[in-house]
Amino acid sequence: MNARLSTALMHWDYIAPLLTPASTEDEYQALVESLDALLDSGAADEAHPLAGLAGMVGDLVSAYEQKHYPMPGEMSGVEALAFFMERDNLRQQDLPEIGNQAKVSEVLSGRRAINLRQAKSLAERFGVPLALFAG
Repeated sequence: MNARLSTALMHWDYIAPLLTPASTEDEYQALVESLDALLDSGAADEAHPLAGLAGMVGDLVSAYEQKHYPMPGEMSGVEALAFFMERDNLRQQDLPEIGNQAKVSEVLSGRRAINLRQAKSLAERFGVPLALFAG
């Protein structure tokens, strides 16, 4: 085994969390804190010895954010609604903001559009901009 690999193995318990995708909010927060510390130490400069690590940690943070905090411009209102339903383990009958289960089903299938009143209620419930559902 070469010397670099041997050294990495000796320190793997400290390195592994920085190279492992976050699967929980706590792991994500730890990655964000690590990235902040790396950037504060100058790793944003490509000549810095930890610049590559900062890039990898940044990619992991970005991947978690894209999965768990999608940006409004990246999805339709119906896609956002489906996302929030899955995230919060909601059923169609759990969305009185839209109406009864049949109306929710029509919205999710694209047969009915989300109206302004529904969009306002959904935005308030999920704490997101109105444009996510009204746009």
